Amino acid sequence: MDTFYKRLGIRIKNFREQLALSQERLADLLGLGRVSISQIENGERKISAEEMAKLSKIFNIPTDVLLDLEQDIKVVLEREKGKIPVAKTKIRISVPQKDLEKFKEVLIYILNKVGSKPNIGETVLYKLLYFIDFNFYEKYEEQLIGATYLKNHFGPTPKEFNKIVKEMEGKDLVKIKDKYFQYPQTKYLPLREPDLTKLKANETKMIDEILEKFSNMNASEISEYSHNDVPWLTTENGKIIDYESVFYRTAQYSVRSYSEEDI
Repeated sequence: MDTFYKRLGIRIKNFREQLALSQERLADLLGLGRVSISQIENGERKISAEEMAKLSKIFNIPTDVLLDLEQDIKVVLEREKGKIPVAKTKIRISVPQKDLEKFKEVLIYILNKVGSKPNIGETVLYKLLYFIDFNFYEKYEEQLIGATYLKNHFGPTPKEFNKIVKEMEGKDLVKIKDKYFQYPQTKYLPLREPDLTKLKANETKMIDEILEKFSNMNASEISEYSHNDVPWLTTENGKIIDYESVFYRTAQYSVRSYSEEDI
């Protein structure tokens, strides 16, 4: 089982013990068997979005706080609600599978669609790729590009981007140093059309949806928006963002309807 679930299981166990709940009592509150609670706490069983919502109510904390594995949170019980002091810890996250050729075609597709817009610089491209990848993974449980995204101050950043763009310069795209409202900006313009045979219908549909929603945002706006997405929130600065965390997004960011599905 992925490191993410092991760390999340430890976190749930810590909350349970702080509230003096037995595994049996937590199982009753969740409508599960005690064995399931043991498996969750040992990182041997994934948790559905519905179960995460129930846990957040039982522990009296928001779901995004429960999932923020960077923070060592101690629950202090009062008469009506708890206070939540925080301290930083570390988490290591696995690297997803990559498809570099698909990356190129998706990038060319994006540039043909919106690359000429004055706000579409490198930083905005990073975030468009992030939402394309993570929204697709949440909705279909499959990789689209499968790039490796790092958490930094400006939001999710695809680790492979610079290497791939360097290979593409001169034949697939052109790199331009420019300014946007007096701020330095790196733009990319396509030199060819995308090879649509390498993109499935549901992939182009997802890309179009992301471009419609985000392509008018500037770098500051889309970066700020990405900072409230659970995958970004649950990752330590400078570390790789885990695709599995996408299944615990809040309603504002989720692109999938969850009911009784186990993730």
